[in-house]
Amino acid sequence: MELIQQHPDIEAYLAAGEAVDHEHPLVREVSERLADAHPDAYAYAEAAFAFVRDTVPHSMDSGDLRVTWRASDVLGRRTGICYAKSVAYAALLRARGIPAALCYQRLTEDDGSDPVIHGLVAVLLPGERAWARQDVRGNKPGIDARFSLGEERLAWTVRPELGEVDHPELYAEPHPVVLAALKAAPDRPSLERTLPAGL
Repeated sequence: MELIQQHPDIEAYLAAGEAVDHEHPLVREVSERLADAHPDAYAYAEAAFAFVRDTVPHSMDSGDLRVTWRASDVLGRRTGICYAKSVAYAALLRARGIPAALCYQRLTEDDGSDPVIHGLVAVLLPGERAWARQDVRGNKPGIDARFSLGEERLAWTVRPELGEVDHPELYAEPHPVVLAALKAAPDRPSLERTLPAGL
């Protein structure tokens, strides 16, 4: 699948925004700590991936009732669903001058029911010609997402026969449907009931 930039100018994928607030002191602090130990861009991108995947629990796995949507809140509260964790990873990448985009999959249950949008990050490392999608959702039994620039190591591979879709568009900020759902939810159970089924 060819990924498509929503914005032709790569600068859009380095900018700070309402959700990807990488100029926030907390995001900068985490970024600098990771960069001190991993100064190379590739090593940093992989370390930041592992940091978000492994130290920010997915709130549906952990049972955390809080909803986060801004990168600084995700890192500060150490909780979030896939959309929020993706925003945090994108912010950590952009804080080091690495272009990062938000992108999505449409997934379903094994019988094709209950479609839901799942959030990913695409990274464009120096010297690379192609964006590489990453999934910082968080691993658990049956899910083993890894950082990879070659073959994708996402949590899920789409099943077109069930109506699942890899959306190719690369967004600079969360898709409006995703951001609206996060902002409107007073708690995670409410968010679970209002997760977008499509873009």
